Parts: sequence; C-alpha cells; structure tokens
Amino acid sequence: MQKFDVIIIGAGAAGLFCAAQAGQKGLRVLLLDNGKKAGRKILMSGGGRCNFTNLYTQPGAYLSANPHFCKSALARYTQWDFIGLVNRHQIPWHEKTLGQLFCDESAQQIVDMLLNECEVGQVILRLRSDISAVEKIAENYELVLNDSRVCAPKLVVASGGLSMPGLGASPFGYRLAEQFGLKVLPTRAALVPFTLHKPLLTQLQTLSGVSLPSRLTAEDGTVFNEALLFTHRGLSGPAVLQLSSFWQPGEHISIDLSPQQSLDALINNERQAQRNLSLKNCLTKVLPKRLVEILQQLEIIPDVSLKQLNRKQQAALTATLHQWRIQPNGTEGYRTAEVTLGGVDTHALSSKTMEAASVPGLYFIGEVVDVTGWLGGYNFQWAWSSAWACAQAL
Repeated sequence: MQKFDVIIIGAGAAGLFCAAQAGQKGLRVLLLDNGKKAGRKILMSGGGRCNFTNLYTQPGAYLSANPHFCKSALARYTQWDFIGLVNRHQIPWHEKTLGQLFCDESAQQIVDMLLNECEVGQVILRLRSDISAVEKIAENYELVLNDSRVCAPKLVVASGGLSMPGLGASPFGYRLAEQFGLKVLPTRAALVPFTLHKPLLTQLQTLSGVSLPSRLTAEDGTVFNEALLFTHRGLSGPAVLQLSSFWQPGEHISIDLSPQQSLDALINNERQAQRNLSLKNCLTKVLPKRLVEILQQLEIIPDVSLKQLNRKQQAALTATLHQWRIQPNGTEGYRTAEVTLGGVDTHALSSKTMEAASVPGLYFIGEVVDVTGWLGGYNFQWAWSSAWACAQAL
C-alpha cells in the first residue's frame, strides 16, 4: 500500500490549488480524479476563457446556511492574491463587466498554471481513478481505487457538486461526508436558466436569442441589474442565473424590462412630439422590436396610437412593463447549472482550516461545501480561498 501525507479527491479548481499549495510545503500529495483530464469545469467556464475571480469579492456575495463561514478564508487568501499568481505566470487577462476577470486567450492557461504549480510541489496526479471505498483505520484514511490501495493521515474532499454531470459531477463528496457522520444540507441547481409554463413558453419561444438590460426581483426582495436573455426553453442571461439562486419553486419573479428609462416619461415625451405615433413604435425606441410585437400579441401592449392611449391604460401598461410578473415552471436543472446550492454543512467544519470538527484529518473545500457565490468569478475565488486555507493546516 502506498502511503502519502495527504490525499486530495477531485482535480478541479479547489483540488488542484490545494494540492499545489500542500506539495510546495514539502508534503507528499496524491491528487485523484475520476476523469480523463484535470480541471474539466475550469476549461468550460466563462465561454472557454475562465472567469477566474472577481475584483469585488466579499462575503455578502455568498449564500450559505452559515453566512459567516466564508469570511475567514476569503480574507486570508483574496482575489488580489490569486491575481498575483496569474500575473506571475504571465497570463494576460481583462475585466469584462462588474469586476469579472477573464483570460484574454484561454481557460487552458489557468489549468496549465495550476498543473505547473502542482509539478513544483511534486504532486502525484492520478486520473481515471475510481474510488470504491474509503475507510479510516487507526490514524490513516485508506482508499481503494481501481485495483490498488493508498492511505494518508489527511484526506481532502474537493469533489465538487452535482452541476454539469456531463463533466463527471457526482454526489460522491456528499456520501463521504454522511459516511463520517457529517450533515449534508439539501442541494439544488443554482446559477441556472428558468423554464416556463405553456402557453407562455410557446408565445415567448419566438424571442429566442433576444437580450436586453433588465432588473429582476425575487420574492425575497433580492434584486439583480443585468442582461435578460430569452431562450427556446424560457429565460436565461446573467440576471436570471443570479436570481435562480434566490428563487424557490412556485414563486414569481418580477422583471423590469426598462430599468434605465421610465416608460411613463418616454410615452409622455413622445406624445408631445408626435401624437399620432403608434405605441408600438414608441416603445421600440427602448425595447427590442420583436419583444414589443410579442407583448402586443399577449395583449399587454394595446394596439393604439399615443393620442388614443388614455391615462388608465398608460398606468397599467407601464406598471406591467416595469414589474412584469412571471412564474417560472422550474429550472433547467443540474445539466446546465454552473454550481450547486447547499452541500456539506459548514457548522461541522472549521472556518479556518476546513477540517471536520468531529473527524480529525478530514477536510472539505470548494463547491462540495454549503457556500455558493454569485455569478461572475465568485465561486472560483471560493475554490482558491478555501483550498489555500485548508493547505495551510495540512
């Protein structure tokens, strides 16, 4: 049986970074993954350019049943620390919007950087490793993989969540936590598009591909000002992905289709200039033409000129367009979700080390933990920060 100082399960963002940090401390590290490649989710992220962190990372951008848990790790290894690492590897990057940082070229550069850091730490990486059993025997964790056994006194679980099963996601980490008596909070897809009920879906499907600035509000009052995208399944775009983390089945969402322009003021101004202008043509000055046409078919926008539009109609119309209430049918689920909400209960973990309080030597980092960030690089930063905090304690 091969013995190591630490075994890390999962060669994603958190696992790779933790392995590199631990290896560079002089520890003998074994990094395991069930896939053919390391960093598969990194390669898919940000349209292939990896949104690797966010300039505005702060604890308020994370959801957890234990909201204070993330504070220590985020404060001790910050976005600036990771940006420094990226700069040392001379990877060019740019800010897209709202503090989101992307590689200029390819997400492969981030994976290569992490693999290079692992090489410096002499980490042993074993891909296509199927773990059939994990046991704690005396002071060691013994793992049965494929046809061999390995052991270490420290075991780090960085196996991720359930999002994107096509990339090998599985409930392995949750099952392992439960095996050792840790509570796992209910999980669900997050940062995921909404699906819609028929007949609204049928009516809106022709808008597939249409995007516009919007302000979305959840029933709990959470608000996001970002782009809304109509799809053939329902609603997507950054605003929808953000709000999906705060939405519960059966709830409505409110959509402001013109957050930057008062439609009441627009109509009043245009009426003074051209009373015979159709309401439809007036609204297309700020809203996509195809959207206006569909809303007219839905009888939300009356087929009248501005001079024919009375005050009561105008008030009802502008209220609807600034607060369009829609009840999603559900979400597209884990298949397209960027992250998993919920996971290993952080009340069972040390916020300083990520170690399970009741199981010495067992650590959980990254997405498998009940810490979920907003869209825009926040979840990668949690991966780096939690991995770094863990590695310091190994």
